[in-house]
Amino acid sequence: MKLNKDIHIAIVSSSYRPEITKSLVHHCVKTLEKKGIAKSQLKIVYVPGSLEIPLIAKKLAQKKIYDAIIAFGAVFKGKTYHFEQVANECIRGCMNVAYEFETPVIFEVLCVYDPKDALERATGKEDNRGVEGALTALRIIEIIRNL
Repeated sequence: MKLNKDIHIAIVSSSYRPEITKSLVHHCVKTLEKKGIAKSQLKIVYVPGSLEIPLIAKKLAQKKIYDAIIAFGAVFKGKTYHFEQVANECIRGCMNVAYEFETPVIFEVLCVYDPKDALERATGKEDNRGVEGALTALRIIEIIRNL
């Protein structure tokens, strides 16, 4: 894909669990920069938690200026049903935004049973979801532009 200056990507990240989310955002931005996307082509918005991601993704999609939105968060399974509520509603909300506004929402909210799994996916060199979020966004932008 020939990258150019007209690509704009938004990143919505939970600020909860910063040991995970800051790393995801960092790896994502670095990957996009390596692929020729300037920081001026990115909009990063931090929200309190993963449940707030869909609303901000919707507000960004309404602007009709972003080619893709990347969502980052970390939800850990605890002893209550809260994990399922947050994980399920966050993904549903993000998919609703994608369908309603025809803007891809790359879902990299890590919903895990073991916090170590989230840390590995946020900081690892082989399976880094920040890197994967960036590459997926660029690939879907290319696919959509070639339809």
